[in-house]
Amino acid sequence: MIRTLQIATLVLVIATTAALAKETVIVGGQDMFRTKDIIDNAVNSADHATLVAAVKAAGLVETLKGKGPFTVFAPTDAAFGRLPAGTVETLVKPENKETLTKILTYHVVAGRLDFDALAKEIKAGNGTATIKTVSGDTLWAMMNGPHNIVLKDAKGNLANISTYDVIQSNGIIHVIDHVVMP
Repeated sequence: MIRTLQIATLVLVIATTAALAKETVIVGGQDMFRTKDIIDNAVNSADHATLVAAVKAAGLVETLKGKGPFTVFAPTDAAFGRLPAGTVETLVKPENKETLTKILTYHVVAGRLDFDALAKEIKAGNGTATIKTVSGDTLWAMMNGPHNIVLKDAKGNLANISTYDVIQSNGIIHVIDHVVMP
């Protein structure tokens, strides 16, 4: 009886572990696996080709493959498409690497901020959380309804988080609908 209970417990633990390892969120039509890092998942998202190209042009691939943890507010291709015509093409030129790096690192926060952590900071800040980005600049997060967080950038522009809590091996991604600017 005890042996049967031990085996049943072991099977339950293995099944639970396997289920958790397979938990994924679909982004850009592809599964984002918890066991992969930010870059390895992002390259598979059909909605983040521009972001991946920009990260490569800025030389940030190895950083975002690093240990972290990082929180990345990841603009979609459509978000980049909302920028003035020619902006992306200009930014990815080698002579604009410093500016591109500043913009991209404005989308990254050291640490792991999931929805609950962001909401908690917003509540503690009486409706606004002040978030220091890796670029050294500030983003502000505010609730817009019970389960919608909006980011405000240094220029006063807003970006909605459309997909929350995409867990990565070295952090977390939140998909956003606009590029935020320092």
